[in-house]
Amino acid sequence: MNPELAGYIRRRSEALERIRRMLSVCLKLQGDPRQIDPDTALFGTGLGIDSLDAVEIVVAMEIEFGISLADPILRRSSLRSVNGLVDLVLAGGDGPNV
Repeated sequence: MNPELAGYIRRRSEALERIRRMLSVCLKLQGDPRQIDPDTALFGTGLGIDSLDAVEIVVAMEIEFGISLADPILRRSSLRSVNGLVDLVLAGGDGPNV
């Protein structure tokens, strides 16, 4: 396997595990965080978060990963699914959290 691809897969897997744990704590989810499907929607029939939960997730993301989510368009698209949060982390957010 290409070393660059292997590194990307490793980073994505690590980010996913951290996000699953973070969501489990923020949303007080029961069960094993590893059971959260990466394609799960955050709103609606997925994890069923509301706007207050979304704020908690944004704050947790800023603390856990040191990334800023100031851009409302980026924030909205990133909060669609668990994979959206992973993509945001791998992209580094919309700048360092200062």
